[in-house]
Formats: sequence, structure tokens, C-alpha cells
Amino acid sequence: MTMDNKSFWLISDLTLDPFLIPAGGKYAIFLFGVTVYVFIVVCNLILLLLIILKKNLHKPMYFILFSLPLNDLIGISTMLPKVLSDIVTETNRVQYPLCVLQAFLLHMYGGGILFILAAMSFDRYVAICMPLRYNSVMTPRVLICIIAVVWGLDFALIVLLFSLQTRLPRCRSAIMNVFCDNPSLLKLTCESTTVNNIIGLFNTAIMQAVSLSIQAFSYAKILLACLLTSRPEAKMKAVNTCVAQLVILIIFEIVGMFTILSHRFRNISSDLQKIMGMLIFVIPPLLNPIVYGLYTSEIRNTLLTVLRTKVTP
Repeated sequence: MTMDNKSFWLISDLTLDPFLIPAGGKYAIFLFGVTVYVFIVVCNLILLLLIILKKNLHKPMYFILFSLPLNDLIGISTMLPKVLSDIVTETNRVQYPLCVLQAFLLHMYGGGILFILAAMSFDRYVAICMPLRYNSVMTPRVLICIIAVVWGLDFALIVLLFSLQTRLPRCRSAIMNVFCDNPSLLKLTCESTTVNNIIGLFNTAIMQAVSLSIQAFSYAKILLACLLTSRPEAKMKAVNTCVAQLVILIIFEIVGMFTILSHRFRNISSDLQKIMGMLIFVIPPLLNPIVYGLYTSEIRNTLLTVLRTKVTP
């Protein structure tokens, strides 16, 4: 390691690449961002509190669902407040340990959505294809194991990815983004990042393969069960149960594609690249509780009952 690299290794203060905001526009953008953030937090907290407080939602499906708004709150709260703070204060600086922590939590959030959706699809498969055995299969012990695997596997894969960061000396101190993530951190080194890139692709492949294969199997079985049943009300119930999860998966995969492309395109404006990179941390947390409120009748009816109780004297 050269003397220059040693000096960069000791420097913990990093600079972030800010948005190019016209004079006088930062407060309007800050206010809009805070409004979006508060709306997202309130919607996800409502979903969490309904599951915690309402006994009719104390079912395996909703205990697994509980992880989704929790994960969404981790993702949005890790990214957006820091970005908004930098816009209004124009500091655009972050300590290296905090940068790594932010990147770690954001990658945990991304993997978390995939594993949570896989667990939820398995629950729906058991409920629709094995209704008489549902309670004997989805026992509290099995439920705890599923939730532990979701968070444990996600944590282990991200730890593996970020443990490789420690072996790389830093020769730069500028993060070329408005927030920290693994690709941005890798650009701080002048050493070869081939191993890191391979592990990153491996992690992405494992997460996508595990999640999508479980969901494909579950929804194929559910579709087959719907085609074989002669009861239209059973078909409608099965479809309504799965629509919310499929919509959330499609939303995540589309905005995830834009986030990945934000690191590939160099012929578009830097601000558009940054916005594309932020979409995956804003759009799913914004839409997930709304989608579940619209498509899951039990959650919708429970919320309406609570609102009527509060309004009625």
C-alpha cells in the first residue's frame, strides 16, 4: 500500500455528489420530499399497528406480511432523510462508517423484499392448495422458522458482500451518488474489484433465483388449483389474495431494473441517474401499503372499522 493510499485509508470523511438544484428550489424540493417521507412512514406504521393490535389479523399470513412494512421503513428511513438533509444544508458529507452502514441497510432492504414475497407466496400456496392442512403446516414454530430464514439469509448474504470491503484500500474520498451503496463504495478503491463484483452478482442471482423460483412454484400451483375448482367464489378469493403480492413483485422488479441501469448509463444527466437509483427505495415503500389496503379485503375492512369507530361518537 502506497503512502497516498494509507492517507486515504485513514480519512473517514467522504463527500457525496449533490443534486444540481436551481437557486431557490431546494426548499420546495425539501418540502415535497418530507411530505412523501411522512406519508410513507404513516401508511406503513398504520399497516404495522393494525397487524399488532387487531386480533383478526393475528394469522400466519399477516405475521409474515408484518416484515414487509418493517423492511420498507428501514429502506426509506436509511436513504431519504439523509438525502433531504443534504439538499437543504448543502453539506453533502458523510463519515465512512456511516456510509458503509447506510449501504449495508439499503442492500438488506433490497434482498428483504424478495425473500419476504417468497415467504408470503408459500403461505398462500399452503392456504389455497392445502386448506384443510393449513393450521397443521403453518404452526407457530414453522412461522418463526420462515421469518428467521427470511431475515437470516438476507443478513448472511449482505454480510458476505460487505466483508470483502475491508480488504480494499481506499484511494478516493468522493461517493459519486447522493447516497451510499456497494457500487459507489467500490469506486473508492484503485485496486481490482473483480472478486467483489463476482460476489455481488452471485448474491443478486441467489436472491432472485430463490425468491422467483418459490413464487413461480407457488403461483403455478395456485393457478392450477383455481382452474380445477368449480366454485367461482373460491377462484375469486385465490386471485384477490395473490394479486397484491404479484403487483408488489412487479413494481419492485421494474424499479429495481431502473436502479441497476442507473449505474450503467453514462449518456444521461447525473441527476437523472441519481433519481433512477433512488426509485427502488421510494416507490415500493410508497405503494406497498396502498396496494395491500386495496387488494386485501381483511386489512381494508379492519382499517375501515377502526376509522368508523373513531368517527362515531
